[in-house]
This record gives sequence, structure tokens and C-alpha cells, in this order.
Amino acid sequence: MICHITTRPASELGKASGTFRSPEFYDFGFIHCSTPEQVLLVANAFFAGRSGLVLLIVDESKLKSPIRWEPPHWTGPLPGFTINTVFPHVYGPINADSVVRTIPLQPNERGAFLIPIPA
Repeated sequence: MICHITTRPASELGKASGTFRSPEFYDFGFIHCSTPEQVLLVANAFFAGRSGLVLLIVDESKLKSPIRWEPPHWTGPLPGFTINTVFPHVYGPINADSVVRTIPLQPNERGAFLIPIPA
């Protein structure tokens, strides 16, 4: 399983159309994802305090687009946990039938996410 954090409207649009493309797909040519073990760190590093987010749980075996395991793609300073780490990047849309679960993400009163790691 791999995970992708997005907005609820973007998730709903992807579900309705049958394919999901994140906004950064058009800038970078891929969709940033993370492993279940990385997702909480990613959520707190890049999305702290944001509401209206959901976590897409994607079954890699059902995904039609290729996945490449690569170092982080970022132009600014990165959190320390990304050093010597690779992340799944999806090079194409995420087909809706590969999304096996959608989990609402709500930050706590301090803006941090305290979500369980999805199984």
C-alpha cells in the first residue's frame, strides 16, 4: 500500500472521473506518495494546520500507472527524515479502483496530525 494526501474536493473529483491527478502532477509529471510508515511524518512536515484533507490508501497491485521509488523531489529545505529515504512517485493518474480507502485528516488544536498508520 502507498498513501497520498490531498484535498477532499480533489479526491471526490478523482472518484467521479475514475482517475485522480494531484495538482503537482501537472508541474512535476508524477504524484507524490509515501509509505504508511512515512505518511504521518509527511503530513506534519508539509500539511501542518491544514484542514479539509484526506488520505488516499492506494493498492499498488491495482494501480495502472508506474511507480518509481525515488529521493524526495523538493526545491526547498527538507525535514531530516527525508535524508537517504526514497518515496513512491506515481508517474500517471491514480485509477479510482486502486484507492481502497479514504481517511479524513484533521489536525489537532496544535495543527498536528495524529492519525493511525493505515494497514
